Amino acid sequence: MTHPQPDGFLALPATGTGPGVLVLHAWWGLNETIKTVCTRLADAGFVAFAPDLYHGKVAKTIAEAEVLGGTVDANYLQIKAEIAEAAQFLHAKAAPSDRGQAVIGFSLGAFFALALATEAPEYIRSVVLFYGTEGTMGSDFSNSRADYLGHFAENDEYEPQSNVDLLAESLGRAGRPLTFYSYPKTGHWFFEPNVTQAYNPAAASLAWERTLAFLNHPSTL
Repeated sequence: MTHPQPDGFLALPATGTGPGVLVLHAWWGLNETIKTVCTRLADAGFVAFAPDLYHGKVAKTIAEAEVLGGTVDANYLQIKAEIAEAAQFLHAKAAPSDRGQAVIGFSLGAFFALALATEAPEYIRSVVLFYGTEGTMGSDFSNSRADYLGHFAENDEYEPQSNVDLLAESLGRAGRPLTFYSYPKTGHWFFEPNVTQAYNPAAASLAWERTLAFLNHPSTL
């Protein structure tokens, strides 16, 4: 069955195929940072696809991002359906893999990555979170079949440590393998160079190395 490409950015490795990685953007939208993440994943041998949850709109200020993020909150079920469609498209596009498909979520995208892993366990076997959790929900992850890697900031006004701890407890109850890292002297968005006030090159580089290692061998970290 052919799955048409949803709105988004697709990056293919030189071989034309490889394991699939779904990339879910932060509340800024599908900007150059997210496209670069996809390109870097393709350079590492993965088929990467980032759905455009804002359909062409990109925020450059926090005020703009709050407005766009609000539209996601108001259309939560529609956004989840679009992400599920993107996962199906990627599954058809990527090479079959016994590791299944991975999803990387940034902030806002991390929330949806966590939901996707429980709602589409047949696809998602690896989840990478960048400074995003499910908030204070304490969800049931018993349906998940994924391993989890988390990159969190030491000083994060949007994601307090209590949220990270709650997520770790929820995943632990479900028996899911997880490795969470805290990056000293960093804040929210430390991986994203477009957010100049938060970007931390050293932490971003280390998080990327750990991410690639996890995607290649999710159960060995």
